[in-house]
Amino acid sequence: MQTTVHREPVVAGALSPMRTVPGHIRRPDYVNAKRKVAYTGGNVLDAAMIQSVRRASTLAARALHAVGEAVRPGVTTDDLDTVGHDFLVEHGAYPSTLGYPGPTAGVAPFPKSLCTSVNEVICHGIPDSTVLREGDIVNVDITAYLDTDGIAAHGDTNATFMVGEVSEDVRLLVERTHEAMMRGIKVIAPGRRVNVIGRAIEKYALRFGYGDVRDFCGHGVGPAFHTGLVIPHYDSPDHTTLIEPGMVFTVEPMLTRGRYEHEMWRDGWTAVTKDRSITAQFEHTILVTETGPEILTQLP
Repeated sequence: MQTTVHREPVVAGALSPMRTVPGHIRRPDYVNAKRKVAYTGGNVLDAAMIQSVRRASTLAARALHAVGEAVRPGVTTDDLDTVGHDFLVEHGAYPSTLGYPGPTAGVAPFPKSLCTSVNEVICHGIPDSTVLREGDIVNVDITAYLDTDGIAAHGDTNATFMVGEVSEDVRLLVERTHEAMMRGIKVIAPGRRVNVIGRAIEKYALRFGYGDVRDFCGHGVGPAFHTGLVIPHYDSPDHTTLIEPGMVFTVEPMLTRGRYEHEMWRDGWTAVTKDRSITAQFEHTILVTETGPEILTQLP
């Protein structure tokens, strides 16, 4: 495996004020509650909810595309947050991450409208004054919460973008992470267990000696940002939930050029590779149909 160019570790920048959302746009329950609201529904969604997820997912994909168009050397991750926030709000959606409760007690709600994870940041990076440089990569994770005829749902997606010209090994990591996601999606079928997804991803990642992050996973999505459905991206004998038509969940592998272990920044959100190896991620929201997977966050 080639050696990446030397790069300075990512450090936290300055935060801008939290952005506002017009009052007429419906908020997820957790925004008002300031805490996570337990999801009590099942893993299989009805037709009306699936239609709502479909619309939210399409909008999230369009928003991600708009943000990706803005990625270039010299822009800040906060600039990208502005693009994503404005796009969702202009289309009547609430940015699901804005005000999402902290993962543990004492951690403040997420202060921005999308996640920007640069270089060794695995996930949940907070947009700030950090300036993107030639050769960086940035993962943008954006989720739309959209009310469709009184039925509101989330649509979740992310992609890793290359900033200008990147080294060959970094380019390959990005391309192979996308391929790993697609291989995980391809094996989805009713009657199989959810761990078949991680098995396909891990098998592919190991061909290149990549680390396959285990501490963050795919999840059910629909009326809740995260339902109780867990989708691991590694071969896990403990995750044996049966895949059924009508399930909606994300497939979002995170691969690294080193080990898979992570450390958390003091903000309680930003996860970085423990060995500071560079890392990439891609994500789609998937609907399980009678004949297999349908990608809801894929643009034409």
